[in-house]
Amino acid sequence: METRKPKARQVRETLCGILLTLLFFAPLTAEAQNPIIRDQFTADPTARVFDGKVYLYPSHDILSPEEQERKNWFTMADYHVFSSADLVNWTDHGIILSQERVPWGNPKAYSMWAPDCVCKDGKYYFYFPDAPKSGRGFAVGVAVADRPEGPFTCEPEPMPGVTGIDPCVLLDDDGSAYIYWSGMGLRGARLKENMKELATESQAMEGLPEGFKEGPFAFKRDGWYYLTFPWVRKQQGGTETLAYAMSRSPLGPWDFKGIIMAEHANRCWTNHHSLVQYQGQWYLFYHHNDFSPRDDKRRSARIERLAFNADGTIQEVRPTLRGVGISKATERIDVDRYSEADDAVAVSYVDSLNPFQGWSVMLPRKGSWLRYADVDFSAVKDGYLVVCVRAHANTELLVRERSPKGKVMARVPVTVVNERGPFRRDMSGQWLTLTAPLVFVPQGTADLVLTCEGEGVEVDWLQFKNRPEYFVPASGTEARPDERGFIRRWMLLEPIRQDVRSNVVFTNTWLREAFGKTYFKDQMTIRPKDGQRVKVGQQTLRWHSLDSRNYNVKLFRFAERWGEQTYGSLFWGVALVDSPEELTNVRLAAGSNGASMWWLNGEEVLLLEGDRRMVEDDGMSGRLTLRQGQNVLRFALINGPGLSDCCVRFLDEKGNPITNITIR
Repeated sequence: METRKPKARQVRETLCGILLTLLFFAPLTAEAQNPIIRDQFTADPTARVFDGKVYLYPSHDILSPEEQERKNWFTMADYHVFSSADLVNWTDHGIILSQERVPWGNPKAYSMWAPDCVCKDGKYYFYFPDAPKSGRGFAVGVAVADRPEGPFTCEPEPMPGVTGIDPCVLLDDDGSAYIYWSGMGLRGARLKENMKELATESQAMEGLPEGFKEGPFAFKRDGWYYLTFPWVRKQQGGTETLAYAMSRSPLGPWDFKGIIMAEHANRCWTNHHSLVQYQGQWYLFYHHNDFSPRDDKRRSARIERLAFNADGTIQEVRPTLRGVGISKATERIDVDRYSEADDAVAVSYVDSLNPFQGWSVMLPRKGSWLRYADVDFSAVKDGYLVVCVRAHANTELLVRERSPKGKVMARVPVTVVNERGPFRRDMSGQWLTLTAPLVFVPQGTADLVLTCEGEGVEVDWLQFKNRPEYFVPASGTEARPDERGFIRRWMLLEPIRQDVRSNVVFTNTWLREAFGKTYFKDQMTIRPKDGQRVKVGQQTLRWHSLDSRNYNVKLFRFAERWGEQTYGSLFWGVALVDSPEELTNVRLAAGSNGASMWWLNGEEVLLLEGDRRMVEDDGMSGRLTLRQGQNVLRFALINGPGLSDCCVRFLDEKGNPITNITIR
C-alpha cells in the first residue's frame, strides 16, 4: 500500500504553464476514452482515413496571450496532426503549420480555425482558414504534402473567391472535388483539378433551416450526399447542435433531415465535427470543453459510434464518457470514463486547478455501480489488480464481470489511512494504490463492473498486471542446480487444503502428525509424471513438472496459478537427483516460509519447525550420502495465513555448493 501520487505527468504547474510547455512536445501518444487527446486542447476534429489509419486534423485551442486583441476568445496559433490504428492510442506528429509560416496570413491573428485534409493523386491538400495580413475577415489557404503528417508547404496566396472559415472538401466518385465553407451562411463550389482554385462560382447551400450555421462537413454514402453542420436551433440563448441535410447532388438543393447530436448539456456553446467510416464502422468526431469547464473556448476532441437508418438518415448520437475502442486490461483504465452507471455515481476533477490531471469517480453508497465496456484481457496471463482509490470509511470495492450482479473478479478492501490515527468521519481519506488477487480472468474482451459494498469509495484508475513468471514448464533435458547449488526443477503437487488459522501450532509434535498422515496413494514412494493426478479426500490434484525462475521456489505463486487456494495449504514436491558418483559427507541445507520436512531416499533428513520466514541454509541436515545414480528428494511444506516458498541445496564437507548433479 502506498500513498497515491498524482497521475498524468505528475505536474503541479498552472494550466497555462502546462499548455505552453506542451507546444514543444512531439511526437506524443495519447490515451483512450473521451476526450481522445489528453495533453492539449483539440477542437474542430476532422478525421480522414489514409493508408489504413485514421488521421485527425483538429484546430489547437490555447489560452489567450497578452498580445491577442480579443481576450478569452477562440485562440489558435497552429495545427497538429494525430494518427491512430485503433482509435484508442493516438500519436501526435507535431505541428504541421503555424501562423508564422503562412505567407499571406497575420502572424499574430490566432485565427487558425477548423481545417480539413484530403488526398488526391498521391498529394495531401490541407485547407485552413486564417486572417490575412491586410483587410478584414478570413481567407482560406492550402498547404500541400507528400505524406498525411507532412511536411506541408503553404501556397503563397489564399484561395481566390473563398472568404470565410471552416473549409471542407468532398472528393466525389468521378474524381471531381467540391469545397464548402462558412461565410455569409454555408457556401460551396467545385474545385479545379489543381485543388487550389474554384472551377465554378460559389453558391449558397439552399434548403437548410433558419438559424446560425457554420463548420460544414460533407461526405457521400450510398449515392446520397450529406451536408452536416453545427446549427443553433434556439433563437434566444441557444447553443450549437450538430445537424444535417441530404441531396442527390453535391451542391444541393438540400433536404434538411434533423439532428445528429443535441446541444451539450453543460451549455458549451460550440460543437464541430466530422464523420468517417473506418474498418466497416461509422464514427462521429466532435468536441466538448472537458478540460476547460469554466471556459467553452478551449475544447477537446471526442468520438462516438454512429449508425444510419435503412433510408439513409442518421440516427441521433448521444455523447458518452467512454467513447470508442477497446481498452487493454494491462494499461491504466480511467473508470471515470464509464459506459453506464447508476444515478448516484458522480464524476469530479482530481485537481480542479489542473483539469488535465483527469477525473475520479465516486460510488457513494452500498450498491452503487458503474460499467466500463470493452476491456481486452488477452494479455493477462497470471495477473493481479492494481487500483487507485480512497474512502472516508473502511469499505470494499468489488470488480465484477458484465453486470452489477456478475461474477466477482477481484475484491479490494479499502482501509482508511490518515496522519492523525484512527478513522474519523470528518477527515478525508488519502489516495491509496492497492493490489488484489484475481479470482478469475475473463476470456477475450469483457465489460468491467465496479460495485461498492460499503459506505462509499472513490476510484481514480485501475490496471491489471501480470505477475513475474515464477515458473516455466520443465524442458525435456536434464537440469542442473544454479551456480549457487540451489535446485530449481521440481515436480509439484497442487496444494492440499489445510485448516491452519495460525502458524503458532507448528511444533515438532504437531508437524510430525501432519506430515505423517497418508494423503494420497504411494505418498512416500511415488515418482510422479507431469500431469499425473491423485485423489486427496474430495480434491483431485495434478502434478506439475516445473523449473523455478528463482532460487527460492515460490509455492504461494504456484498455488495462485494452479491451486484451488493459496493460504492454508500443504505442498508436496519431488526431485529426482542424479549424481555421477557417490558423494559422502554432504549436507542438505534448506529454508522455508512455513514449516517443512525433507526426505532423501525415503529417510527423513531435516525438519524446519515453527512459524518461520525463508532464509537460505536456515536448517542443515546431518551428514548424508548421495548415491551414484538416481536419488529421490522429497519435501512437504505447510503454511497457514502467510506466503509459502522454500529453497534447498546440497553442500559438501567444506560447505561448498554441489553443482555437478542433474535433476529430472
